[in-house]
Amino acid sequence: MNIKTHDGTANFIPGTVFDIHHISVAELATLGMEEIAFVKPVMTEKGPAFAIHAADGTPMAIASDAMLAQAAIIQHDMMPSLVH
Repeated sequence: MNIKTHDGTANFIPGTVFDIHHISVAELATLGMEEIAFVKPVMTEKGPAFAIHAADGTPMAIASDAMLAQAAIIQHDMMPSLVH
């Protein structure tokens, strides 16, 4: 089940079930946006670091190590995912 907002985006209610075969483009674009962030190893001017990105790939932050990146994601009530 999902709820449409005034701007056409979808908000998913945790614990609900929806049919993936009938998902709209707007719903697909927002899937996981508020629940999932991923960590990706990157190289910065200061050396190796870990970039934190939203589910759609939007950069959100950089951390000095993977554990710190995961802790920051969890602190913001999101689930971390590692991208290799």
